[in-house]
This record gives sequence, C-alpha cells and structure tokens, in this order.
Amino acid sequence: MTANQISHQFDTSDATALAAAALGPMLEPGDTVLLNGPVGAGKTHFARHLIRSVLIAPEDIPSPTFTLVQTYDTIVGPLWHADLYRIGTVGEIEELGLGEAFETAICLVEWPDRLGELRPENALNIWLKDGASEDSRMLCADWLNPRWTEKMKAWVL
Repeated sequence: MTANQISHQFDTSDATALAAAALGPMLEPGDTVLLNGPVGAGKTHFARHLIRSVLIAPEDIPSPTFTLVQTYDTIVGPLWHADLYRIGTVGEIEELGLGEAFETAICLVEWPDRLGELRPENALNIWLKDGASEDSRMLCADWLNPRWTEKMKAWVL
C-alpha cells in the first residue's frame, strides 16, 4: 500500500485547535490517531481540543502524562487518550488494555513510537512540529488505510 499524505502550517495555536476540533466529529470507534512530535510540539493541545469537540458534556481534559490513559464518553463513541512517554515496555501498554481499545474505541496516542508491534497499521499518523513563529505549527498527516482518505478530504485544514 502507498501512503497518502497532507500537510498544513497553522499560524496560531487557535488555528491548530480549530483543526483538531474539526477532526473530532469525523472519528468513530476503531479509529486511531497517532500524535507524533517532540516535547512541546502541541500533541496534548491538539488532543485536548479534539476531545472537547466530541464530549457529551463539558469536562476538564487533563494531560494523561502521569495517568497514562484518560477515557471519555463522547457523541462519537468511547475515546481513549494515551500518553506513552513514560512507558518502558510493550508489556506495560498491553496491561493498559490499549490493544483492545484500538478495536472498540477512538484512540488518540501521544508518543506512539513506544507501541512497537502494537502499532495499528490502520492508524492516521499526525506529525506536529514547530513552525516559523512561537505559536505556529506544521502538521503533516499520513495514512495507509483507505478508510482515512475520505475523512481527510473532508477535513478542513
């Protein structure tokens, strides 16, 4: 399979947040979004605004850096937000139940390089990196599974 890809530069953190919020309602259980990028690139910012866009009722969206996983009931189905930065082994990920969640929930995963062989092949990969100014970000997305192609065409960037 050939990878499909898109890229876009956002000039402000608000523009990045709006893009994340636009993606949220397009997701459904079984969709996994892998958020890649260095510390401070905006992975949690992106995830937080995506989650807020689909919550049934407003609630605080903490970073899962220390809890490793936060779960939410949303209008589009159950959603898991995982931060694997502090994970040392694939076994620890299996203990979290993330493998099953990939099949039954929407999953947002920060630091997906820690997944090893658990990395879902049907995931949408989003890469965030610093842009030209302090608040700007470059977003690149790629995917192999054709299920993402229509969603990416509809995603307003």
